Amino acid sequence: MQQRPHTSTSAATTYPARTRRGRTGRFAGLAAAVAAVVGLTTLTGPGAHAAGNPYERGPAPTESSIEALRGPYSVSDVSVSSLLVRGFGGGTIYYPNSTADGTFGAIAISPGFTAYESSIAWLGPRLASQGFVVFTIDTNSTLDQPASRGDQLLAALDYLTQSSAVRSRIDSSRLGVMGHSMGGGTLEAAKDRPSLEAAIPLTPWNLDKTWPEVRTPTLIFGADGDTVAPVSTHAEPLYTGLPSSLDRAYLELNNATHFTPNSNNTTIAKYSISWLKRFIDNDIRYERFLCPLPQRSLTIEESRGNCPHTS
Repeated sequence: MQQRPHTSTSAATTYPARTRRGRTGRFAGLAAAVAAVVGLTTLTGPGAHAAGNPYERGPAPTESSIEALRGPYSVSDVSVSSLLVRGFGGGTIYYPNSTADGTFGAIAISPGFTAYESSIAWLGPRLASQGFVVFTIDTNSTLDQPASRGDQLLAALDYLTQSSAVRSRIDSSRLGVMGHSMGGGTLEAAKDRPSLEAAIPLTPWNLDKTWPEVRTPTLIFGADGDTVAPVSTHAEPLYTGLPSSLDRAYLELNNATHFTPNSNNTTIAKYSISWLKRFIDNDIRYERFLCPLPQRSLTIEESRGNCPHTS
């Protein structure tokens, strides 16, 4: 597989041509590089994108645009019965209505232990409206363990790209996974399929704490008040168990619990959108929301990552 480029810290950096693989660089980029790309972008809504990046979707982002309940794309959804699929429990596909931009990257999202699709359904329209096809799924059993959740996320992506009614809207080379709690299975999926472009575990639980095999850029959300999967024994060691050279980040939510990802949350949405845009769409316009790392605030207890602007 080919190497994925990573933006140089040189002020002379221009937007790199997209290639496919190699996630052991650091996510980086100076404001000058971002400004150069923004300058190539038409800001009039879904449609035009920077000439240097054919995967860029939507207008240039702002703080308010990535914090909004809905992005620039209108969205439709289609239900998928468990009787029509194999390897997972069905779910709901959310997708942008516009076809003017061509195909979109896609994400599969799994619920937590004992939970159903409804617990993570808010992410579907919120992410899809930013220019992704999103599949929120049910699992075969509410008691599935992380390895099984990982397999089911991959089965959902395979259905999405090969058999679903919206497969023609998807670029099957630009895929990601998210999951809550037992959604520590997102790391299992990334381990099993290194071609994934992004992984986002939400207050994850997993007994396996070492992930040297993972090559997928990974953003982990923890919660300071999590008593089900305390960050000290799950989210934090899962983060440190990833290769230190990997594009990785850890955000610990302030005044939050294990179940915070089960309802609309602007902090989770903001940084998830930025991560997915940066690594699935290779869109460096979103890098400024990730680097420098977010500071401690009313919603963020702690942040870590490979951002080169920090020590």
